[in-house]
Amino acid sequence: MHPTFSSQKKNILSLVSNGHSTCTIASRLGLSQSTISRTLRNLHFNQHYSYGGHPSKLSFTSQRAVLTQITTGKAANAVKATNYINTIIPILIFSETMRRVLRKNSFKAVVKKKKPLLSARHRQRRLAFALKHRNWTVKDWKRVIWSDETKINRFQSDRRQWVWKQKREGLI
Repeated sequence: MHPTFSSQKKNILSLVSNGHSTCTIASRLGLSQSTISRTLRNLHFNQHYSYGGHPSKLSFTSQRAVLTQITTGKAANAVKATNYINTIIPILIFSETMRRVLRKNSFKAVVKKKKPLLSARHRQRRLAFALKHRNWTVKDWKRVIWSDETKINRFQSDRRQWVWKQKREGLI
């Protein structure tokens, strides 16, 4: 990589200001297009360059609203966050767009940890019930109606659940 001289830099700047593309500047000055692009990038260090693609449908304010929903636990996943934001803004947002926004803001989808079915309070209450009724006879227990505790899911399965957690340096 050869250094570009100040005269070349002046020529590049004058041709760019006249509206020439990097391809035509490279052919006129006998330099490569990457040299022209690198020189322009170094000379205009505070200029914003477009990396292509469609502009975001979500404004900064909408993105912050979604992130607040996720961090406070009001929306557990990207689909619920998408449903929330679609009630606020007039443009239809898809859940994949929401996932992109969350990843861009350092969030990561992780499998939700399963909690134990019985808490300490539940165990204490069961023990108290057992101790209270340990002297009952079979006749006493026949007066009790037991319900079937079978769980049947009509609309959702008990499959793996995902939540979004913010990445912390060194932890994830």
